[in-house]
Amino acid sequence: MARIFRSGMSFGTFRGMGHLLGYARVSTSDQDAALQVDALNAAGCYRVFVDTMSGSLQHRPELDKLLDQIRPGDTLVVWRLDRLGRSIRHLIDQLHTLAKRDIGFRSLQETIDTTSSGGRLIFHVFAALAEFERDLIKERTNAGLTAARARGRTGGRPSRLSADQVKTARRLYEQQEMTVAQIGDVLGVSRTTIYRTLNQHPTPAAPRRPRPAV
Repeated sequence: MARIFRSGMSFGTFRGMGHLLGYARVSTSDQDAALQVDALNAAGCYRVFVDTMSGSLQHRPELDKLLDQIRPGDTLVVWRLDRLGRSIRHLIDQLHTLAKRDIGFRSLQETIDTTSSGGRLIFHVFAALAEFERDLIKERTNAGLTAARARGRTGGRPSRLSADQVKTARRLYEQQEMTVAQIGDVLGVSRTTIYRTLNQHPTPAAPRRPRPAV
């Protein structure tokens, strides 16, 4: 039997050869999922679930259906890594959840398979990079707040965020590791300001790609 990693970056046992279930996602109804679906079918997926929406949304109904139907020993297959995860940290969390259920994961474009030793090694590296990125964000934010206080900006919380702070707020929110109130504390603003900022600066839609010639 092949072995697959579990939550906490330890390893468990991947039990047997089950079904391959494919997952595809496009950002708008104008985009065509045929390329992804064809690749997933060619890889041997007996069923493919397709969502049409932004990856930043919390609720993806077709992914929810897939996760409800997939069973231990099965493998979730995607065309590319970003079809499943919104960020490296979110992707790692998703993979840990699958591993707890003895479910494998494959990404066709990156040739990653968590039921293989090579695939597990890559995700060890990804997890380390995600942790490093999170620590860098916190360090830069704290350094900025310290510098602002040193310049005498110790008054009430600002009502607006700078462009860099907006990017930081969006990234922290999508990583789902901090509450909105905690993000506000890090950036020195209220929870209401964070909510208003996220609503005023939604995640940009992915650029449209030309459809392949037929």
